Amino acid sequence: MTVREDILKRIDEKYAAINQNSNVHLEGLVHANPITYWDYILPEALLGLQIQRTTLPDEMVFIMYHQINELLFKMILWEIDQVSNAQSIEAAFFTEKLRRVSRYFDMLSSSFDIMGDGMEKEQYMKFRNTLTPASGFQSAQYRLIEFASTEIINLIDNRFRATIDRNTPIEHAFEHLYWQAAGKDFATGHKNTLLVNFEKKYKHDLLLKMEDYNTTNLWTKFQQLSVHVQQDEALIKAMRHYDYTVNVSWVMAHYNAAGKYLGNAEATGGSDWRKYMHPKYQRRIFFPGLWSEDELKNWGEGL
Repeated sequence: MTVREDILKRIDEKYAAINQNSNVHLEGLVHANPITYWDYILPEALLGLQIQRTTLPDEMVFIMYHQINELLFKMILWEIDQVSNAQSIEAAFFTEKLRRVSRYFDMLSSSFDIMGDGMEKEQYMKFRNTLTPASGFQSAQYRLIEFASTEIINLIDNRFRATIDRNTPIEHAFEHLYWQAAGKDFATGHKNTLLVNFEKKYKHDLLLKMEDYNTTNLWTKFQQLSVHVQQDEALIKAMRHYDYTVNVSWVMAHYNAAGKYLGNAEATGGSDWRKYMHPKYQRRIFFPGLWSEDELKNWGEGL
């Protein structure tokens, strides 16, 4: 059988499997336009998504930087979901996916220089007022990354973890997630506009995803592996790197960039961003069983 005959045979088999006539599809190729870079990547559509709200030039840097973040978040979720949806996982597969998402977060961590050194403070302090009450806090994709990475208990506000367990209703747990502190008075239950708007847009979907990831998040998946696989040194190293990169390195890069511009000012959403963001306060740790007692105790300290 020639190479051409083998290809045609495989095409016939492919379309027969879905009850399609392969000749129809081959005929379609005769009339199809050749693909181009601009058809495939759609740069004109992508480059048309940056809409300034002010006349200040550096606002464009701010917009594009956050859109790049969202694209990277999508890439991260794409990799994590392959682990979440896998029925059988080998150490090498798990390790490679973690290395991929870690590289994306390493890139995000180092990229804060783009904002930290790429905008004039005077311009930022002007156009940020136009953005109120919007905030980077309102990235639903980042919240999904957290749900996909660890058990809900590890995302609960540190003050309330002792009162919540696996039997706690999802919506009650949602009301005590650490990032609620960015806009909620826990004594009264009152939420600021930042949080109200975010929940109006995303709460329903986030609750569904919390439920979905409850048994398929990376930490749960790891604990379901055989003891032998759980002891794989490369896998443990990759998990620790991912955990520290997301919850310390990237957070602190964000924290320091914000500090350069804001000083002691509130975030655009009105939150006490220093206590909300700093890892030593909320102690966000995706894989607590992979850290020593001292490492857990001193998480985020000295930064």
